[in-house]
Amino acid sequence: MITLTTDFGIKGPYVGEMKGAILGINPKAMLIDITHSITRHSVLEGSFVMEQVVKYYPKDTIHIGVIDPGVGTERKALIIEGDQFLVVPDNGLATLPLKHINPTAAYEIDIKKMEAIIGRKISSTFHGRDVFGPAGALLELGYEPSRLGKEISLDEIIKLDLEPKQKNGKWILKVIYIDDFGNVILNLEDYKRPKYVEVEGLKIPYLDTYGQVKKGELLALPGSHDYLEIAVNQGSAAEVLGVKVGDELEVRLWR
Repeated sequence: MITLTTDFGIKGPYVGEMKGAILGINPKAMLIDITHSITRHSVLEGSFVMEQVVKYYPKDTIHIGVIDPGVGTERKALIIEGDQFLVVPDNGLATLPLKHINPTAAYEIDIKKMEAIIGRKISSTFHGRDVFGPAGALLELGYEPSRLGKEISLDEIIKLDLEPKQKNGKWILKVIYIDDFGNVILNLEDYKRPKYVEVEGLKIPYLDTYGQVKKGELLALPGSHDYLEIAVNQGSAAEVLGVKVGDELEVRLWR
């Protein structure tokens, strides 16, 4: 099966065009829409969403991710092979899902080879339709990645700097996702359970679920994605804290 994660939105023809390009190569492909509503150009948000998806899909699933503000530039188009496949631009999008696929090899998709295989010119501004979609379709048909481009070192792949940092007894953490409820997800996974989490001077109780505080109150909790999460019961922590994806926060864990 092939999953699709993009920032294309649902208003225009873009998702339909990409699906048509895939089905034109492999009419039997099973296409799974993860989301086409990633915040425009937010590679970090897309990387988080793709990470959560790969955790639950079976071996050999092909995950196409297209959040690609550098389309048509010198950035590489990648196939990353492991227990599952990632077909993504080389802009950091692979950073988080890479942790879960046991990667064994990476390939730079050759645009000229792709043009020859699909039999038409590739647009410089729509690689989702002309490169990533067709590459995923060909992989699903059994093409070896080496037929689509040269192998490169896994170490060459661009990765976002998402390593939690410590300074003066505090964590310097990054907002990696804000969901539709306004829950703020931070890039801290491995930590001992605290009693309180202090965020930008606010001391917030660390609990197990949202209903353990009154409506409108802040809490911290071990989110369902295994990252530290800040939430408001039936409200928006992002609005209360005034943050967006990519912002850094000073956080102290009180035990």
